[in-house]
Amino acid sequence: MSEQKQRMCVLLPCASNRHWAVPQNCLAEILTLPASDNNVPAQVRWRGVDIPVIDFADGSDLSWRDEKKGTGLIAVILGVRGAGPDYWGVALRGEGLSVRQLDADECDDRADAMQEYALAAFELDGQVYQVPDLPALQGLAMERSTAATA
Repeated sequence: MSEQKQRMCVLLPCASNRHWAVPQNCLAEILTLPASDNNVPAQVRWRGVDIPVIDFADGSDLSWRDEKKGTGLIAVILGVRGAGPDYWGVALRGEGLSVRQLDADECDDRADAMQEYALAAFELDGQVYQVPDLPALQGLAMERSTAATA
């Protein structure tokens, strides 16, 4: 298979109705933070820098806080230089966090399922994934640097 048809991606569960597939080189780190409740912080301190956090909570019963561990996960995304914060975060909710080499042949186009801030959508193994517009979301993170929800 050609390298054009395959890409190493990180699958991020952002809400019950919002799963992202991002290129692995766009992800800086997954943070595990202590969480005493289900409130996602508006920003987190990461490597000496305060970064804004977006939360796509959809009112479902998916908790940000893992009850057993007392922690929550934030994916730190590498920003586009000059377009806002160098890094920003997104709260992860639910199951499905993984790294996977995706082949275009195994992904079914689902343009009909595209959500706001998505460039494309596809179905893989029965789950619809969004290819997020990371520069647009970086701008949203900058606008909402003091808010915790999108």
